[in-house]
Amino acid sequence: MMTPELRSLAKQFRISVLASGKFKSHDNLSNEGYLLELFRAERAAREDRQTKERLKQARLPALKTFEEFDTDFQKGVTREQLDLLAKLEWIDGLYNLILIGPPGTGKTHTALAIGNRAVHNGYNVAFHTMNALVHILKTQEISAKSKARLRWIKKCHLLIIDELGYLPVSRGEANFFFSLISELYENTSVLITSNKGFDGWAEILGDPVLAIALLDRLTYRCQILNFSGKGWRVANRKQIFD
Repeated sequence: MMTPELRSLAKQFRISVLASGKFKSHDNLSNEGYLLELFRAERAAREDRQTKERLKQARLPALKTFEEFDTDFQKGVTREQLDLLAKLEWIDGLYNLILIGPPGTGKTHTALAIGNRAVHNGYNVAFHTMNALVHILKTQEISAKSKARLRWIKKCHLLIIDELGYLPVSRGEANFFFSLISELYENTSVLITSNKGFDGWAEILGDPVLAIALLDRLTYRCQILNFSGKGWRVANRKQIFD
C-alpha cells in the first residue's frame, strides 16, 4: 500500500504509473531492481501516451497496414518496395513520395499504412485530403483551429496529402498550397496521392508555371509510384441481387 505522501510525491514528479497505483513489481527485488522496473514501466506508459497523442494529431481516417495490401491485385508496387517504404528511412532522408493512379488502386491504403507505421515509430504525421488542406490554408488567419493545425503540420516529419486532383483549386488556393510546400521543402517529407499524372497538375492548379515550380520542389528528392489497373472496389463490388 502506498502512503498518501508517496502518492503525492509521485504526482509531483509525474511518475504516472506510481501515482495511479497501477505499478506492480516482482517480489524479492533489490532496491535497484525495484527502481529499474518502475522506470521501465514509466517509460512504457509515457511512450504509449505519446503514441496515442501522435495518432490523434495525425487524423488518419482509417487503420491500414502493409500486411493487408494485396500485391497480387495491384501490380504497380511490389512487396519488396512496400517493405522498403515500411522501414521509413526515406523520411529521415527527407524524400517525398508521390502515388499516381486511378481511384481504388491502393494509393490511399499505402499512404495510410505508411502514416500508421510512422506514428508508431515516433514520427509526427499529418493526414489531409487536398480539399481539407486548402480549407486550412485559406482560413488560417480567421480560424484558431486552422492556425493551430497549420502549426502542427509545419512541425511534422511527414505530411500526407490525399486526393490531389479530385477537385479543382482556385488560383489563390494554389498559391497558398505552393507556399506551404516551399516552406516544408527540405524540412518535411511530403506524400501525395493523385489520380492525375504530372501533365494534368497544371490544369488542377490553374497555372502551368506554378505547377512546374511545385513539381520542381516535390520531385527533387522523390520516389514516384504508378498504380495501374481497375480499382479494387470495382473489381470486388457487392450486389443486392445475384
